[in-house]
Amino acid sequence: MILLVTGGAGFIGSAVVRHAVSRGHFVVNVDSLTYAACLANVDTVAGNPLYAFEHANIQDRAALDDIFEKYDPDAVMHLAAESHVDRSIDGPEAFIKTNVGGTFNLLEASRLHWARKGKPRSFRFHHVSTDEVFGSLPRDRNVKFTEETPYDPRSPYSASKASSDHLVRAWHETYGLPTLITNCSNNYGPFHFPEKLIPLIIIRALSGQSLPIYGDGSNVRDWLYVEDHADALLTVLEQAQAGSSYNIGGSNERTNLDIVNTICAILDAKRPKSIGLYGDQITFVTDRPGHDARYAIDASRIRNAFGWKPSLTIEEGLQRTVQWYLDNEHWWRVLLDRGAVHERRGVAA
Repeated sequence: MILLVTGGAGFIGSAVVRHAVSRGHFVVNVDSLTYAACLANVDTVAGNPLYAFEHANIQDRAALDDIFEKYDPDAVMHLAAESHVDRSIDGPEAFIKTNVGGTFNLLEASRLHWARKGKPRSFRFHHVSTDEVFGSLPRDRNVKFTEETPYDPRSPYSASKASSDHLVRAWHETYGLPTLITNCSNNYGPFHFPEKLIPLIIIRALSGQSLPIYGDGSNVRDWLYVEDHADALLTVLEQAQAGSSYNIGGSNERTNLDIVNTICAILDAKRPKSIGLYGDQITFVTDRPGHDARYAIDASRIRNAFGWKPSLTIEEGLQRTVQWYLDNEHWWRVLLDRGAVHERRGVAA
């Protein structure tokens, strides 16, 4: 198929681009190249005849219309978004403009394109979202997010993603646009911009800096290796019925403190310090306002429908991830000055 991917120079988007090209799809990567994007993420496909790049912002409706007319895509996978919760606390406007307004523009450009093609039933608009739209779970591990969990966003970021989810559902119900929605748990892996927990901890540990942990580190997340996520997204796009939604999780619940301790232990084995252990750098800092206690995904729907399940445990994935950052210092070193990634954000009450 001809697949238009928004945000394809970002972390998850670039994994989708690489996987889609490997599956034989022609991929149009539409990205505005914000601070968190990096074209080096798609270097392995940049010269492939199945790949094209368009530098455009999803807030620019005219540019979107031109791209749709130029490439005539069979499907859209929408990943472009402002995604850092701490940044959304300090500056929510950008999240509303991109995640809500940008999604509206893309939906309308897609609807016009779909209508001009004669409204084919095979067309798909796949919106990639987050489990954060469901709010916070209690510590009871028997409770997980399902596709029927009511929305209860707690941060400007999650509220903006919940809003975009609702727009996508409305465009399906009102206009008949063939849409799909997936909500994923926390991603990690190669090419992760170093403001999120796992890459930030790896890089700060290697630099001899403190390893900040919010609160007491007891907040729980379900971790999903990004390559597994990309595989799941393409599986849904290729096989799911229009109007459906799927939760995608890694079945790897760990506290933030567990994650940091595991990273430190891996680094102790792979690149030991001359004095002491990496865990000695751990520092507990003031918690994030409204910090959700726990996320956990029930991924039984996608498993039962398509046989999909994650290929890696968190321990296996962290081994691969740490090794990738050790081997690719040239990639992350040039990103450290972008957007002041080491500055603490999200402390506004």
